[in-house]
Amino acid sequence: MNKVQNKNSKFVDIVKKPIRTIAFPLLSIIVSMFVAVLFVMWAKGYSILQYFSALGDLFGLIYKGGFGNERVTFVTISEVTPLIFTGVANAVAFKCGLFNIGVAGQFILGMLAAAFVGTLPGLNPIVHTILMIFSGLVAGGLWGAIPGYLKAKVGTHEVINTIMMNYISMALANFLILRTSFGVAGKASTETIQDSAQLHRFVSGSAANISIFLAIAVAIFIFWLLWKTTIGYEIRAVGINPHAAEYGGINVAKNTILAMVLSGAIAGIGGATQVAGVLHNVKDFMVLPTYGFDGIAVALLAKSNPIGCIASALLFGTLNSSARTLQLNGIPKDIVYLIQAIIIIFVATDYIVKYFSEKKKKEAITNE
Repeated sequence: MNKVQNKNSKFVDIVKKPIRTIAFPLLSIIVSMFVAVLFVMWAKGYSILQYFSALGDLFGLIYKGGFGNERVTFVTISEVTPLIFTGVANAVAFKCGLFNIGVAGQFILGMLAAAFVGTLPGLNPIVHTILMIFSGLVAGGLWGAIPGYLKAKVGTHEVINTIMMNYISMALANFLILRTSFGVAGKASTETIQDSAQLHRFVSGSAANISIFLAIAVAIFIFWLLWKTTIGYEIRAVGINPHAAEYGGINVAKNTILAMVLSGAIAGIGGATQVAGVLHNVKDFMVLPTYGFDGIAVALLAKSNPIGCIASALLFGTLNSSARTLQLNGIPKDIVYLIQAIIIIFVATDYIVKYFSEKKKKEAITNE
């Protein structure tokens, strides 16, 4: 009888855990939509009795703007792809208890490295694209290693370092593009990469390309790495409790650096595929790429689960691509940012509640 009860309790725990994990993100999405409807009603002049009509309009226009026809579907795919890379990059850092604000800068370094390799002539298309992606991986990884090393060896906070390195990467990119032979004179951009370095696009006239499959593959690989290997176990252990991990024989400094290298490498691959599949060159930067910061929201909503980042990126990418459709139908495109902001607030609330509940448990254990 006891064995049966133990089996049942284990089964319940197995079922409950994933439900609890996805419950809060789903709730945050639902609540954000219901709140956003109020602003749709204000913009369209609906009365309070037409709440559900406004809700239907909002959902309908988001779907229409994201998947209404082939053209907008491919726009959505091109929006989703870099968000998967930057979301997974942030998720790796989060799992190690780190906050990598520098994903945007690592994305830029990946773009620069890919733009340089992409202009090399006379290479086989398969070799050329692999070299471009690998160059982005190396550049992003090295850029991520710097704040990782400073955190592990000197103790400086990774948030401060990565914020500063974002602007260093942008300044470096602009210097190379505008002041050296790396850029094309009078165009404020690098040379267009060779045809052999360009990733295959699904249809002509659309930026959507096969890098979406690479992004999904990277997310799956990182999930496997984090949950099925010793390396991933050590990274997660450091993120949960670095002191306990160190006591258990795990090298905290090594795993801190490794997590930042992995995070930067994934962001660098995202930058490389953006050049290889979408832009085909790199223009000078007026602001940092938003993908790095949007990736933070993607990772938070996914609870730092790399597989979850695919679904989370799909949501944020759909919202971004539907902004124009909303505006054309009399709804401010800022509704998109409002929905995203409410989602982040709710997800952050979940983290705050967990923090205080864990603090309470520790105090109770200490008092005993």
